[in-house]
Formats: sequence, structure tokens, C-alpha cells
Amino acid sequence: MIHIYSLKEVAGLGIAILLLLTTIPVKAQSDSPGPKIGVKAGLNFSQLYVDQPNAEDENVKLGYHFGIFGKIPVTDFLAVQPEVLYTNVGSKVTYGGSDVADILGIEPGEVRFNLNYVQVPVALAINIGPLNVHAGPYLAYLLSANVKDLEKSELSAKDIKDLETEDFNRTDYGVMGGVGFDIQNVTVGARYNYGLREIGKSGLAGSFTENSKNSIVQIYLGFGI
Repeated sequence: MIHIYSLKEVAGLGIAILLLLTTIPVKAQSDSPGPKIGVKAGLNFSQLYVDQPNAEDENVKLGYHFGIFGKIPVTDFLAVQPEVLYTNVGSKVTYGGSDVADILGIEPGEVRFNLNYVQVPVALAINIGPLNVHAGPYLAYLLSANVKDLEKSELSAKDIKDLETEDFNRTDYGVMGGVGFDIQNVTVGARYNYGLREIGKSGLAGSFTENSKNSIVQIYLGFGI
């Protein structure tokens, strides 16, 4: 089981590793590498923190993301980095007995939330040689959602028909920040995304995911052109 403190530790460890990489001798790079575009992909470690008395535990869900990025220099040290990503997030939440669970026909146990977004982050990046530190806002649109009741095992999971894509807010927005390390046309990095909007609408989804917001640690590998 991984809780919010563990996610922060994962992010901190990733940042520490990337900072250590800067001590490895590499070919010097200009602080203004020029505009570039590329593709990137990586893993998501996502979690929902459900503010509901019957939500007994929230576990990290392993997902993925992929897409394109651009890097547009503003000065010798600053660049704007827009991206368009497909990203799969969610969580595994263990519920005890509740009125909401009775209405949905869910026995106490684990429920898996799968949320698929198109995400558009726009970061301001500070370039320090091969190291870049970046942060900024993001906007995302929910393409699809499915919720499964993991009764006994993953093999016997069944869809919860009462909760569909339309029960969740289509748009999400938040802030993100991280670090990256560039070697020629290859970039590797870690990033944390924090959503500022609840994922569930009012009604069943709102009750079932009370005050839940997206919280995601990402690690990625990119190739620039």
C-alpha cells in the first residue's frame, strides 16, 4: 500500500537521481538548444484520495502516458515547453460497507478507477546545462472512464454499470512540476501532477469519489528531432 507520503518520496527519489546524473561528465550543451519537437512516453503512478468515511484505503495504480512535446527558447536560460499527451490514470480504492455501495450493488472490497485523458501541459523550463527544471499548468479532457469492482481477483472483475464516463467531469486542470536531463536529443525526467478539480460529478459518482482529485507521479523518456 502506498499513501501520499510514499508518492512524495517516489518523486523526491526521482529528482535526487536526476540531480546526481548532472555530476556525470557529458558533452557540454548550449543553454539555448533551439526549438525542437519530439515524442515521449513513460509510466504513471496515480492515486485518488477519497474523502469518504467508507474509503478505507487508496492504492497506487500503474498507468502510462505518451505523446509529443515542443521546446521553444525564450532566452538563453528559459524555454516554453508545450505537450500533448494521452494519459491513463486512476486508483484502486478499498471500500467498507456504505449506503452508496449498497445502491451500486458493490460488496465491500477493492474498486479500480480507470480514467483516460488527453492532457495539455505547458511548462516554463529553466535550463542549467543539461538539467532543466520545469513547472506550469495543465488542462485535460476525459476521453473515457471505466470503474471495476474487483470482487475476488482481477480475472473476475466486473464493470460497475451505474458509473460511466458521463458521471465524471470531462475537464480537469491543475499544476505540475519536475526535472529533466537532456543528452543530445534524448531527455529523461520525473514530474508530479496535482489536479485542482474533483473528478466526480454530483450524484453517485460524486458520492463515491468524494473530493477526489488526480495525483500523479510520472517518469518519462523522450526523443527530440
